[in-house]
Amino acid sequence: MNKYWDIIVNSFTGYWNYLVQEVTTPSWTNYFYWLVGLSLLVWVLEISFPWRKKQSFIRKDFWLDGFYVFFNFFLFSLIGYNALSNVAVEAFNDFLGLFGITNLVAIHVGGWPVWAQFLLMFILADFIQWNVHRMLHRVPWMWKFHKLHHSVKEMGFAAHMRFHFMETIFYKTAQYLPLAMIGFGIQQFFIIHMFTVLIGHLNHANVGWGYGPIGYIFNNPKMHIWHHAKHLPKGKRYGVNFGISLSLWDYLFRTAYIPQSGRDIELGFDGDEGYPEDFAHQVVQPFNEKE
Repeated sequence: MNKYWDIIVNSFTGYWNYLVQEVTTPSWTNYFYWLVGLSLLVWVLEISFPWRKKQSFIRKDFWLDGFYVFFNFFLFSLIGYNALSNVAVEAFNDFLGLFGITNLVAIHVGGWPVWAQFLLMFILADFIQWNVHRMLHRVPWMWKFHKLHHSVKEMGFAAHMRFHFMETIFYKTAQYLPLAMIGFGIQQFFIIHMFTVLIGHLNHANVGWGYGPIGYIFNNPKMHIWHHAKHLPKGKRYGVNFGISLSLWDYLFRTAYIPQSGRDIELGFDGDEGYPEDFAHQVVQPFNEKE
């Protein structure tokens, strides 16, 4: 037990030191300033080329969603997730050790071309996320948490990060084993992670890209707006367009749906009129809901 306690203590102090360094020491592999830079870039695109021209640049819940950006990217790890995940990984490795398993890596990609490593990790991670996203809509107790993301009433880049912290646990748990079995390095992860942040920001942004062949590969606002539609099409009670970065999974598995321009459709979910509008109540809402 002392080992796990040391992991918890070191996780808190280590992440705090990491976060301070991120803020005070800009670098080319700095998550904090890449996040700020990408957010500002997409916000400038919204201001310069707005799809919904009547929507304010400081849209409804702009500052709330801005807080979610930093909470889900940094603060959640600081207040406990980093320690929890480190303990879970150590406990899992100890469990494997009982069977003499000391290394999960089954596919060694170190000798592959860099572009092939990036492509494999990106596609594999995105496919896992697509399946988890579908579960968030189909499994009732998971939907309770995902409702928070669908409480957005006006879309903008920061809406990408309005999600319940439990979703981080769902996604990371599902990804851990498959990605752990492939020997990826931290540099590959950083580049892919920031690329997916950019795509996610653009999916939710008030910009109108998504026409042509690129729309069949990458998720985009004209597709993702229908995922947030309050009124779902007949026969699609669990939703449509579940793509995270790639839209091709929805086309392959027939969950794609873009009947017309969704620029001005109503967003939300049935019964969202009484959903909390502040961070504190939104975070506890799923735990208070009854079946």
